[in-house]
Amino acid sequence: MKMRLLFAIPVLFVLLHSCTAEPLQDDTIIEEAQNNAFLEQEVLSIVNDHRVSLGLNKLEFSEIAYKYANKHTDYMIAKGSLSHDNFSARASSINSEVTVKMVAENVAKDYDTAMEAFEGWYQSSSHKKTMEGEFSHTAVSVKKNAQGEFYYTQLFYQE
Repeated sequence: MKMRLLFAIPVLFVLLHSCTAEPLQDDTIIEEAQNNAFLEQEVLSIVNDHRVSLGLNKLEFSEIAYKYANKHTDYMIAKGSLSHDNFSARASSINSEVTVKMVAENVAKDYDTAMEAFEGWYQSSSHKKTMEGEFSHTAVSVKKNAQGEFYYTQLFYQE
């Protein structure tokens, strides 16, 4: 009996101390994606609340716009800077999937919260004009680069 108990104690000790509180890489990736999705939803809500306060329509979420916003956010992260590069191609691609009258986009970088991104756009007359424009659909992509900086792309279109 003592022999079994002596053997069980080290095995139990090893099992208990081999567990770690450190998040696994997959857990970190999932947590980051959830945080990005939360920021995306927050930007959309803030922009829609602003539009409603002005008597404008709420923008509907578009999977198509989201696909192209994500691609552009990835592009900006790879490039390491903000840009509207290839905007015409994005607009044409959206139009090839759903007929649109017009397409616009806002981009941002280095804002840690959705409200900061909105306020940055609001302070810029051209970005504010886009947020308040005659659009029906939108999508926001938010991603973090390796240095922990957030990049934002919001695409708008009118059907």
